[in-house]
Formats: sequence, C-alpha cells, structure tokens
Amino acid sequence: MVSLLEMPQAVSKSPTRDAAQLPAQQNDTAMIEIDRVKFAYGTNTVLHDVTLNVPPKAVTAFIGPSGCGKTTLLRCINRMNDLVDGAAITQGAIRIQGTDINTPGLDVVELRRRVGMVFQKSNPFPKSIYDNIAYGLRIAGVTKRSLIDEAVEKSLRASALWDEVKDRLNVSGYGLSGGQQQRLCIARALAVEPEIILMDEPCSALDPIATAKVEELIHHLKQHYTIVIVTHNMQQAGRVSDNTAFFYLGRLIEFADTRKIFSNPSQKQTEDYITGRFG
Repeated sequence: MVSLLEMPQAVSKSPTRDAAQLPAQQNDTAMIEIDRVKFAYGTNTVLHDVTLNVPPKAVTAFIGPSGCGKTTLLRCINRMNDLVDGAAITQGAIRIQGTDINTPGLDVVELRRRVGMVFQKSNPFPKSIYDNIAYGLRIAGVTKRSLIDEAVEKSLRASALWDEVKDRLNVSGYGLSGGQQQRLCIARALAVEPEIILMDEPCSALDPIATAKVEELIHHLKQHYTIVIVTHNMQQAGRVSDNTAFFYLGRLIEFADTRKIFSNPSQKQTEDYITGRFG
C-alpha cells in the first residue's frame, strides 16, 4: 500500500478554466488543488468541472444553497465518498501538496489522518473524554501512556477545552454539552496531527454561545492548519473565512477573497445569493 507521504510529488497543472474568480495564488502554493473535477453518484453527475486552489493555513468556506454540491466536494477531499456505492470522480483530480489522492494503492487511512473531518452533528464515541482523544493514536499504533497523555492534553488545549474538562477526563464524552462535544470531536481530529481539517456545518446544531466558541477556535487553528468549512450561514462565512467559494447546481460560480465575495462579487448569481434573492 502506498503512503501519501511517500509518494513522489506530482507536477502541478495550471487550471484551464477561468469562469471562477480565483484568489491571487500559484498552484505551487496551494495545499489542495481541485482540478476540473466531475463527480457522480451512479449516473447522476453532481459536480461539474470544478477547479479551485485551497491555500495553506487559511480558512476557505464553501457556500451555496442546499444540494449545490459543496458537502460532496468536501467529502471528496478525504475520500469519504468512497463509502457510498457507485459514487466516484469521473473526471479530473484532487491533489494534496501535488499528490493525486485517488492514485491506485494510496493509503486511504494515512490520507484521513492527514485530512481530519468534523461533521455537522457532533459524534463523540461512547467512551471517556480521554479515550475519545486517544482512540486515533492507539489505532495508529501509539501505546506508550506518557505519549498518549501528552497528546490528549495538547489536543484538548488546542481545541480550547482543556480547562473545562481536565478534572473529569474519565467521564463519558456524552456528558458534555453540545458545544463541548463538537470541540471534543475537533480535539479528536487534532490528536493524530493532521495538516487539513474539513468541517461540514460544524455549528449548525449549536446555540450562539457555543457557535462563538467554535468560531474563535477556528481563528486560532488556521495559524497551524488548512481549514475548509461548509456552511449555510453566510454571516459565519464572513466572520471566519479568508476565501469563499460559491456553488450553484454543482458548479463553482465564483471563488475569491471573502471580503470581495460579500462586498463586490464578480458574478450576478453570487450577488443574488448573497443578497438573499434566492437560496
């Protein structure tokens, strides 16, 4: 099995389409390259010729109405769609630091370690807070207790949860509030030291106070990680993201600096969505 880290770095290809407005960047500085991707569930094509570059150590938001393909694209980045029968990229490529993630023989477990995922609904394991964080490390073969202890504390501190749970690490993760559970899931993803964090509507089930804490956490995490977030909340996209991609009917309509998207979009469809004319 080929490890993502061991594969030779492919030569980056320049996008061939300019329909979407891209932030000023070169492919060799992109963390994730999405190159002319088409994706289908069986005979139903849901992504059409999507090209964009996701820069490193920044927050990129995917916005658009329900069913526009943003979550499907997010799940392509760590091959979560492999778990769906008949789902496949039918054209194009997704590359992480130059390596095509759909290369035959690529170690998908290693890919998902490098590319962590935080879901819409918090999903702690039915285990203690400590064991939730330690789970991925143990799966990776880490057995030394002192290393696990260190990683648990480091991850909980990084997710701004340590001070709230340090005296009850043996309590079930289910005993935390909704916002704390979501931050626990973020800590669990951080424990295996990913480079990219994918977030699928991470605040949609949270109250405003918990949402503010997660958004503050995202601001802190982008100093160390590349973050891609799917959100229906345009105010949230405006608050947390550096770049925003607007999707409609499976197509990338516009991708630019978030301030530009919200203040001076280049495409009429983007302006209509931002101003609430549809969606």
